[in-house]
Formats: sequence, C-alpha cells, structure tokens
Amino acid sequence: MKDMIAGQTALTEDEFAELALGVDSAFTQLFTGVPGESEAERNARMDAAAGILADLRREDSVLAAFAERLLMVAPAPLRRPAVIRRRASVERVAA
Repeated sequence: MKDMIAGQTALTEDEFAELALGVDSAFTQLFTGVPGESEAERNARMDAAAGILADLRREDSVLAAFAERLLMVAPAPLRRPAVIRRRASVERVAA
C-alpha cells in the first residue's frame, strides 16, 4: 500500500509527517530526541518542546496531538547500568 498525499508518495514516516502535516524531521526530533544526546541536551530540548507544545495546543490541535504522540513514543534516555565490581574475598589460614 502506498501513502500518497497531494500526488506525492511518502516512503518514510518522516516524509509522511512532512506531507500530511507540513512538519520536517527537525520538528519530530524536537519531540523524540536524537541518539546520543546528553542529559543537558535532553533537558534543553524538552524545555523547548514543552513551550512549543503549549503554543500548538492554542493554535493547531491536530499538530499538538501529533507532537504529544511523539513524546509518548520517544525512547527513554539510555543510561549505562552502574558496574559494581567486587573483589573476591580470599581467606588465608596460617599453616
């Protein structure tokens, strides 16, 4: 099945969003994030996304709903699990 909008064929999800809603990949990345972003970058992005989402709710309810869905499907930030290293205890007994 082909996704066609106004005579254009959308091959990817980003292309579909761009054709259907008029948003580009930068818009979707604002709400979903990018691989490898630091915690500070994520916090700054989320602050900006919250402000933009508030504006969208007042101006364009369809685009606001799309942005909210993007926030819900955005992957949680990946953190490396803490590595706990333990030394093997060796009991020595005098002979």
